[in-house]
Amino acid sequence: MSYDGIVIGGGPAGMFAAIHAARQGSRVLLLERNDRLGRKLLITGKGRCNVTNACSAAEVLQNVPRNGRFLYSAMEAYPPDKVCAFFEDAGCPLKIERGNRVFPQSDKASSVLEALKTAQRRAGVEVRQARVLDILTENGSVTGVRTDAGVEKASWVILATGGLSYPTTGSTGDGYRMAQALGHTVTACEGSLVPLETEGTDAKDMQGLSLRNVGIKLINEKGKVLYRDFGEMLFTHFGVSGPTVLSASAHMKGSCTLSIDLKPALDEGKLNDRILRDLDVYRNRSMENALTDLLPRSMIPVVLRRLHIPGQLQANSLKKSDRRALVELLKNFTLTVTGKRPVAEAIVTSGGIKTSEIDPKTMASKLVDGLYFAGEIIDCDGYTGGFNLQIAWATAYAAACAASGK
Repeated sequence: MSYDGIVIGGGPAGMFAAIHAARQGSRVLLLERNDRLGRKLLITGKGRCNVTNACSAAEVLQNVPRNGRFLYSAMEAYPPDKVCAFFEDAGCPLKIERGNRVFPQSDKASSVLEALKTAQRRAGVEVRQARVLDILTENGSVTGVRTDAGVEKASWVILATGGLSYPTTGSTGDGYRMAQALGHTVTACEGSLVPLETEGTDAKDMQGLSLRNVGIKLINEKGKVLYRDFGEMLFTHFGVSGPTVLSASAHMKGSCTLSIDLKPALDEGKLNDRILRDLDVYRNRSMENALTDLLPRSMIPVVLRRLHIPGQLQANSLKKSDRRALVELLKNFTLTVTGKRPVAEAIVTSGGIKTSEIDPKTMASKLVDGLYFAGEIIDCDGYTGGFNLQIAWATAYAAACAASGK
């Protein structure tokens, strides 16, 4: 059987592209190298799957620090409200949580995957397990693909193989290799939305500690603030992670300092008053016990060590200068960031197919007729909050509409 088109990659972008191309009358073959579809989708959002963000197309683009303008047409054509309507219609009820994050009501990523699979079956998409080795062309136009099981003919191909993050789910860079073989440029790939490694042992000494409602700033060597955020973060054995840190990583260049405001709701004067009250209440206790109302227990030894204050010092013996230093430290607790964790640990890949070689309205290759791109393989990435899946849905829809109308 010959097909109108072939979608390479059974992740969110690939499945979505296959559904919409088939709905418009194309005979579509979806090829996935894994033994099952959507392996990476199942682990997104800590297994809950942050489907999209309930905001406007313009607001999505404000949360895409890399090549956001390239996505303007695709995002306007398929904004978050259309994504939500698709999943509701496909039998996956949704809910909106803090930060306009959209999740399935079931709190299970499997509900999202089942909705996609059901939509695929209803649209008549044929799904097959196979590893695509090459995209075949003649005279600059797509003619099909060569897989580890043979050749499949088609007049168009949508390449949706993902990036390099979480390689155990199948994101091994095959798509980059195939695109390069056809003349496309792949920009340098590294992790984005990835934990950060820090200098020293402070983070390790607090590993497992999660902080909520803290302010963070990522500052470069010249003192410029590259990114600021408010929310949650986590200390780990290697450094820091959590939503605010992951978004900050998208701006990481060279050596940086992470500044944490542990008490953003209090200015220095009010924080000083608060500390004075605590020191009075616990005046006959040691400093390591006097700070338990102010700080998480695992952070107290780290803070006292930085200030060279003995943990056994009686609270009513604390010098005024040390109290002032404590205030300053809590408003500006710094860690030297030495680098990102490996791309294999990243939520998404920063880098990919160069956007200047792709038509922004259709996701069509400007170099090869009949070749389209969708999802993480394109050099675009956003912050946490559902923005990267929104990029996948919008680019997949654009590619599907253009390819099926070809």
